Amino acid sequence: MAKKITKEDIVEVLAKAGKISKKSAGDCLGIILDEIKKSLKQGKSVVLTGFGTFSVSKRKARMGRNPRTGKALKIPARKVPKFKAGKSLKDAVK
Repeated sequence: MAKKITKEDIVEVLAKAGKISKKSAGDCLGIILDEIKKSLKQGKSVVLTGFGTFSVSKRKARMGRNPRTGKALKIPARKVPKFKAGKSLKDAVK
């Protein structure tokens, strides 16, 4: 199983690369993530050229089944976040 990169790992890399404190790096990352969330909540897409696009997708209401009891239940419509990788990211992963 591959090692996971956590938010703490990213903060540490930002702090070293930017020669700033971990607190400042954590604050910067927090601001970026908050702005992405806020934009998605407003229905806007977030495009990070070369990396990818965050957007909101709508799922229709549908019927499902409780796997434990087999009873039918209605799953309500909802909005879900979606990410589409950009070309540079896809090429880097190959």
